[in-house]
Amino acid sequence: MWMSPGLGVKRWLALFVICTLIGAVGVLHFTWTGPLHFTATRWILWVNALIRPEVMPLYVGGVVLMLLALFGALWSIMMLNRSVLRGTGTAPEQAVDLMYQNRHLSRGPRIVTMGGGTGMSNLLTGLRVHTGNTTAIVTVADDGGSSGRLRQSLDMIAPGDLTDCYAALSDSPVMARLLLHRFARGDGIQGHTFGNLMLATLSEQEGSLSDAMLDIHEVLRIRGRVYPAATQPPTLVAHLKDGRTVRGESQFATQVSPSRIDHVTLDPPDLPALPEVVQAIRDADQIVLGPGSLYTSIIPALLVPAVAQALRQTPAPLIYVASLMTEPGETDDLTLEAHVQAITHHLGRTPDCVLVNNAVPPRDVIARYAAEGAHLLSLSGASRDLRGRSVILPLLHPGQARHDPAALAQALLYAAPRRDQTV
Repeated sequence: MWMSPGLGVKRWLALFVICTLIGAVGVLHFTWTGPLHFTATRWILWVNALIRPEVMPLYVGGVVLMLLALFGALWSIMMLNRSVLRGTGTAPEQAVDLMYQNRHLSRGPRIVTMGGGTGMSNLLTGLRVHTGNTTAIVTVADDGGSSGRLRQSLDMIAPGDLTDCYAALSDSPVMARLLLHRFARGDGIQGHTFGNLMLATLSEQEGSLSDAMLDIHEVLRIRGRVYPAATQPPTLVAHLKDGRTVRGESQFATQVSPSRIDHVTLDPPDLPALPEVVQAIRDADQIVLGPGSLYTSIIPALLVPAVAQALRQTPAPLIYVASLMTEPGETDDLTLEAHVQAITHHLGRTPDCVLVNNAVPPRDVIARYAAEGAHLLSLSGASRDLRGRSVILPLLHPGQARHDPAALAQALLYAAPRRDQTV
């Protein structure tokens, strides 16, 4: 395992052996020409006395001693490394795997993902085994459930989608499990997840959640980075085609129908963004929108002015992971092309690539979703322009109506364009 490609061990081992041999020549020269000449001669004669010349040449004794000394030196270095690793809390038997992962992942593409919800966390789960340079920019306009209660009580950005992304990228399986634990009882904490309460605690301690980002990444051992799209809590406002407005994304599902959403805005509109978010977009090899709800997960992250400007200026390809189905009360009867047009309208830039699933869920799954008013999205009736931008692959999790994390990550890494492919 220590000789596996990419660990950076072989070069230093070779240097160690070369330096050891040069050192042996130096010792030989010193003993032959210096004051230890007669002492060294007695050592050589003593070794010769142990060898029968008629069986093997006398120089074999020197070779054996040299190999034993080299083996002893390597053994001592290995045991020293084991002692150091144990002292830092790293199991020696896991060290090789950790070194390989860190070196391999550090060379991975710089991918920025944007959105929220379970779609974003699924995508991050797939990407984390391929690259350590993922930056998740998460929508923070949620005003329902645990996130909404904490937002209202503490005037903080919604932590729920951030928690899901931290759990997906955490290198600690125990911490990832704890982050998603939802309290089923307890006055004041019932319904909250441990992750949301932890983010609320850090937000309260540091003054804001954005100021606590570095601490969070260190504590949770994040493989990549997770940032909120905005540093202040916004309200998502839907402007409907019948002239009405609906405030708060938690109200969309019940109040939009029978009309349809024309466009959405944030209140206040001039929300600031973290400098790290803007820089990540500028440095990205690939920008990925979704998968997730069009108007409540993806587009809200695009409405922050500094984020939108960076997205319009970056040369990195913009990739939209098409939703698998329409969302009842949000995108009823909206075609796939209408989804892409909505992104273009709000952002001012059309996605360069659209990843479209062509696998079909089981009939019972389709029937269950249809009973709730959700229907499959496809390229049926799409324009030639959209078809030319589309990459069509089986991206479905077997037996379910959600994206498969591994298949989606593979598609982004090997099928979708990156900056180095578009120059």
